[in-house]
Amino acid sequence: MENKKSLTTEQLADAARLKALYESKKKELKITQYTIADSLGISQGAVGHYMNGRIALNVPVVTELARLLHVSVSEISPTLARDVSRYASTVDANVSNPRDYKPTARYPVLSKVQAGAWDEACEPYTIKDVDMWLESDAHTQGEAFWLQVEGDSMTAPIGLSIPAGTFVLFDTGREAINGSLVVAKLTDDNEATFKKLIIDGSQKYLKGLNPQWPMVPVNGNCKVLGVAIETKLKLI
Repeated sequence: MENKKSLTTEQLADAARLKALYESKKKELKITQYTIADSLGISQGAVGHYMNGRIALNVPVVTELARLLHVSVSEISPTLARDVSRYASTVDANVSNPRDYKPTARYPVLSKVQAGAWDEACEPYTIKDVDMWLESDAHTQGEAFWLQVEGDSMTAPIGLSIPAGTFVLFDTGREAINGSLVVAKLTDDNEATFKKLIIDGSQKYLKGLNPQWPMVPVNGNCKVLGVAIETKLKLI
């Protein structure tokens, strides 16, 4: 399975600034990639990916990195600094300690996913095409987006269940492992589905949480678009 997306020139420049700041300050501040990873709640490898331009920075991550490196967000990413400023402006003026505020990121809702059957995949979008945005404070390792579930293949009678109408946040930079809930598409015909990834030796399968739905074998003809990291259900 393939799950790689190229970073923009701007994102690569952010990574280069981050790495340079880290190298210049790590001795003075007595920090390592491992201590940064602990603060962010991610792996040391993921920290390395941010610094080497393999994963794009986002608002929650760059905010914490700036705090750890004793720099402003704009010194790492001028673009994300504008986003941080916009999010910070929404803080209630009555908050007793603004330092306790942790900015959330807004991610686009791209389109609905047919959880019960293969459907058209979501391809790269432009801001003008996005009608709805939802917030999350989840740590993402790449670009992220929300999709709304349809169908009943992810509705389970017991245990984890993701019913129709649920919004699911997918992280395009996170590695899909055995048991991950993923949105994937067949590379040959550009169709997608939301399922649980099962890896049994060299064989991979996509399986619904609904036990009535069969397990579908997939091999090199399937590309993971993102790994589910959060759900949100709007009642009104």
